[in-house]
Amino acid sequence: ESIHACFLYHAAKAGMDFGIVNAGVLPVYEDIPEQERSLIEDLIFNRSPEATDKLLAYAETIKGRKGNAPDSAEFLKWRSLSVEERIRHAMVKGIDQFVEEDVEELRVRTANPVDIIEGPLMDGMNKVGELFSEGKLFLPQVVKSARVMKRAVAVLLPYIEANAKVGSSSKAGKVVIATVKGDVHDIGKNIVSVVLGCNNYEVIDLGVMVPCEKIVEAVKEHKPDLVGLSGLITPSLDEMVNVAKAFKRENLKTPILIGGAAASSIHTAVKIAPESDAPVIYTSDAGKCVTIAEQWTNLRKRDHFLKEHLSHQEELRSLHAKQQSQVQTISIEEARSRGESLF
Repeated sequence: ESIHACFLYHAAKAGMDFGIVNAGVLPVYEDIPEQERSLIEDLIFNRSPEATDKLLAYAETIKGRKGNAPDSAEFLKWRSLSVEERIRHAMVKGIDQFVEEDVEELRVRTANPVDIIEGPLMDGMNKVGELFSEGKLFLPQVVKSARVMKRAVAVLLPYIEANAKVGSSSKAGKVVIATVKGDVHDIGKNIVSVVLGCNNYEVIDLGVMVPCEKIVEAVKEHKPDLVGLSGLITPSLDEMVNVAKAFKRENLKTPILIGGAAASSIHTAVKIAPESDAPVIYTSDAGKCVTIAEQWTNLRKRDHFLKEHLSHQEELRSLHAKQQSQVQTISIEEARSRGESLF
């Protein structure tokens, strides 16, 4: 598994576009012991004639090692950390075994349960996002971390709702949120819903597999300040384009927030934003979603925020166009003529 993790990490950095792997069982690249990683990379890059023998010899020394077993002493070392650090560790590693008891331990000595979400839970989730963007974590591992977040939030939600009832009745704004048609994934959407709710936004969650027409109807009915579209799989991006086109047809000006593992700032700027007259804004995580919502609903900040956002998207489109103009293609006939004869 360590060999696979090292190979996948370097292959992705070298330009590999696609791999068929069981990423859910791979260790995080940074967590592989330095000696082990060095020996594996000697093998992968053929840095030494003795690379194979050295790695085999090392493997003999760690035979029977159970450091990754859930009940091993090595695995449980992190349980001696502070409760905040334990929660962050569980988020990054995707370990849900202890998260409910750890969150409850922290809750009883925290005045506002929202602080736990915005503190160690979001710290852990942000680290997961950072590792994912660097190619050191893969989607199945991100999903495991999101499930840990979901279980942790479930512990806190009753206390958050209780606090909300005795707090201010005025809302910071209203957001309609949905996972688009063709996509059943909702963990990321649910996290965004909770975090927005924690920040006093009214969230109208339309669920998953939501057709374009239903999103348009909800916007007309509820008149939200923002609409959030989520998607984990690549085909979701095409459906987001359809929603943007529908907004234009229906003359809807409500800003659209684009999020999810399939989305990116460049795709949003190049493919989705030009299809709508409403602002279309990429958001990489729940924390940034709240920041965007705060800037949009604050009338004193809105114009400056929108001007900067549109300028940034124009820069992304110009950069993309420049890169595309430099791509040199060849004809299918020439490509075939370059092929090697294997038989």
